Amino acid sequence: MTSNSTPPGLARFNALEEHAAHAALHEACASTAWARRLLAGRPYATIDTLFTASDAATAELTAEDLAEAMAGHPPIGRPKPGDPTSAREQRGMAGASEELKAEMLELNLAYQDRFGHVFLICATGRTGEQMRDAVKERIGNSPEQEREIVRTELGRINRIRLARIVEEEA
Repeated sequence: MTSNSTPPGLARFNALEEHAAHAALHEACASTAWARRLLAGRPYATIDTLFTASDAATAELTAEDLAEAMAGHPPIGRPKPGDPTSAREQRGMAGASEELKAEMLELNLAYQDRFGHVFLICATGRTGEQMRDAVKERIGNSPEQEREIVRTELGRINRIRLARIVEEEA
């Protein structure tokens, strides 16, 4: 591939009809505003320009947009049944002890009571213990601090999911 050519997966994404592209983006992030912003930026010349657009769209999400995005994420330790994405991302909890799973459920509920939304963390590559420790650390944050941490974590998740969209084989 020459430096001027668009990677095949990205070219496929750029060529998708708007409805299909929106559906693919909605699978990556449940925020309508985020998806609309990325759709408006097509076509993307490089994966990095797509990531940059995603980062910018994530940075501009309102509190309502963030809530919409978080509503698309299941609690850590409880991936959506039949959802290979959340199961893959939360693999670190799959082999966790029943004790750790029970503790995580308790922490998830306490976090949700405190902040009004699920505990959001980029779980890819993290162990169950690391996720437990993160929720324990973050539960003491102010709502404002936590909203910015959630925004950062969402941005990481969105990049991983976008990479899967544009790197998938046809």
